[in-house]
Amino acid sequence: MTTHLTIGERVAWYRRRRGMSQEVLAGLVGRTVDWLSKAENNRIELDRLSVIKSLADALDVTLGDLLAEPTLLDWTADSGTRTVPALRSALMNYRQLTPLLGVTTEGEPTSLDELRSSVAEVWDAYQDSRYAFATRHLPLLLADALIAAQAYREREQAHELMAMTYQGAAMVLTKLGEADLAWIAADRGLAAAQQSGNAVVTGSLFRSVAHCLLSTGRFDAATQLVGDAGEYLRPGLDNANPEFLSIYGTLFLAGSMAAARAEDRATTQSFLAEADQAARRLGADANHVWTAFGPTNVAIHRVATAAELGDMQVAVDLGPQIDTSALPTERRTRHNLEVARALSAHNRMDDALAKILEAESWAPEQVRNHYLARELVLTWVRNQRGRPSRSLADLANRLHVI
Repeated sequence: MTTHLTIGERVAWYRRRRGMSQEVLAGLVGRTVDWLSKAENNRIELDRLSVIKSLADALDVTLGDLLAEPTLLDWTADSGTRTVPALRSALMNYRQLTPLLGVTTEGEPTSLDELRSSVAEVWDAYQDSRYAFATRHLPLLLADALIAAQAYREREQAHELMAMTYQGAAMVLTKLGEADLAWIAADRGLAAAQQSGNAVVTGSLFRSVAHCLLSTGRFDAATQLVGDAGEYLRPGLDNANPEFLSIYGTLFLAGSMAAARAEDRATTQSFLAEADQAARRLGADANHVWTAFGPTNVAIHRVATAAELGDMQVAVDLGPQIDTSALPTERRTRHNLEVARALSAHNRMDDALAKILEAESWAPEQVRNHYLARELVLTWVRNQRGRPSRSLADLANRLHVI
């Protein structure tokens, strides 16, 4: 019902449904009535998740309600006509819940090498921002991973692959706004990772759980999780290989975003410093365990956390200087959206639009499904005094926001 509204307009819509005055809502979030009125009328950009979450809490709605998530995954040649519902059915298959019923999965087990190749294919698609492809292949891959875990004596290897399959599902579903399904996948993945006994895989799943908490606005819980998981993993730093360093550093990058959204500056800087130390030990940008971890990813998160903390000038100064050309598409695109947000906050709409159009040329599915892109474009259209430019109008149509 609110898909074509900006976040501010959505706040007004839910406020009226609650029978709440602007004075009451403004008081609940510690703001002035003038500020709330401007936010509801698109004269102030609601671009910080900490602020949006406080409004969601006051209105007793989810963060996703104000962000208009989830969005429909378009049918493409990559997806066919079976998308998120098919993946939901796979995750809710009762055969995966308990061995008490004595039910075993049917079918011949896929070889571990073939399964490993299929897992890599899905993760590569995720990093290429090809969510439709990943969504189409994940249901069958989840079934194959479960059969392998039950069939093979190499149970540790099979559980590693099952954990990474569930994590791939969690990462894709988080991008698509399906937070509840992502949580199921991350939880199952962490359980499989623990059975694998592999600290790298377990650390990788901690990151997915943190992302799931972030996507539902549980910023304090995500911050605490990263701190606890870091303590659990820290003994492994003594003899850490590149994979472990990458997982460890990426976990703290996720934590830095959580701390920034919780408006905890000290922890944000502490987590960034921990990630930076791991990146220095790694020595260069890499993509071990699909982390895209290294000095450049740390720099990207310095920009993103600055924006989340409201330090838009820092984001404007640093963001455009970072060369992301060697990183996977998903990382490059996400950074462009952050830079676009900062530029828009400084009334540089044309420059911000160019950043989003560039990102769309790399990753149309990611841009279509990210709240920042939709919100920026819709706000620009709303605030145009005359007709929007052809490039802006065409982009708004492609993003289905008008």
